Amino acid sequence: MRIGLIDVDGGSQVKKQFGAHAYPNLALCKIAAHHKAKGDEVEWYDPMFSGHMDRVYMSKIFNFSPDYPYSIDADEVIRGGTGYDIHSELEQQIDDTQPDFSIYPGVPKDTSYGFLTRGCPRKCPWCVVPKKEGAIRPYWDIDRVANGHKKVILMDNNILAAGDYCRQQLQKIIDRGYIVDFNQALDARLVTDEYAALLAKMHWLDHNRIRFGCDTTAQIDQCERAISMIEGYGFRGEFFLYTMIGGGKNDLQECYNRIHHWWLRNHEVRRTKQRCHVYPHAQPYRDPNSPNHIIPQWQKDMAGWCNKRMLFETFDFKDFKPRKGFCCSTYFD
Repeated sequence: MRIGLIDVDGGSQVKKQFGAHAYPNLALCKIAAHHKAKGDEVEWYDPMFSGHMDRVYMSKIFNFSPDYPYSIDADEVIRGGTGYDIHSELEQQIDDTQPDFSIYPGVPKDTSYGFLTRGCPRKCPWCVVPKKEGAIRPYWDIDRVANGHKKVILMDNNILAAGDYCRQQLQKIIDRGYIVDFNQALDARLVTDEYAALLAKMHWLDHNRIRFGCDTTAQIDQCERAISMIEGYGFRGEFFLYTMIGGGKNDLQECYNRIHHWWLRNHEVRRTKQRCHVYPHAQPYRDPNSPNHIIPQWQKDMAGWCNKRMLFETFDFKDFKPRKGFCCSTYFD
């Protein structure tokens, strides 16, 4: 069979060929491996050059991504992913397959990607994971995810909620010497003294960085608590905080106060050099039930300032001038 793949969120085929994709689409990597094992021919679908296909798989993760705009010459087209259907799943035999990351030439050859757990007990209004995957549960062991590699990007949504399984996996990561990144962030509210000790011992990718979420004012204290505990066990890297802005009760002032807390803290850290730096990463709210949700300009500007480290380190959001003749202090007048 001739099998075509389309990563709807990933952009043009040029980006895929030259590795501009930040993370590989895990479902498509598993589909590719499954069909290659059967002797099928697998390639990225190109409407200009691929010709007729027996089957084309389309994967779309985000409901706000534009759909694939070209016609597809295939006997069968299979659309999957949360962007098409929140309840879509891979067939079990495909889901059990080791992914083939080679279909993304830009993905480092010494790195694996995957999940130790699926699901999450939280019910954050902007997140579809609990609705799609249900409660937290074990998925793959770290050795199976790593598949012979030392570097592992883990995409778990809330590994710390997995109790004994989490402790077992974190300890195995330490014992095996894996270098990891939980790229969807950890839940600071669940950090115990035991977890803090384990996290401080682990080897971290991406500038020795641990990620947490800080999406509400109440989470500031929880993040401070978790950070202090981990620092107390000797961790000397940096912390990265996914920070939702907008949505629900998170208005301009609340979001500014939350990010400004970490801005002030970093200024103190630079002065005293006694603690780790903490960098928030502003993520404008997107309504999961509204693909046409419009992001307000203040959220775009706040993210534009916060997420460029040089700007964040230099001046406060109120002094940011994203456009000629406009200063963000105007938002507070």
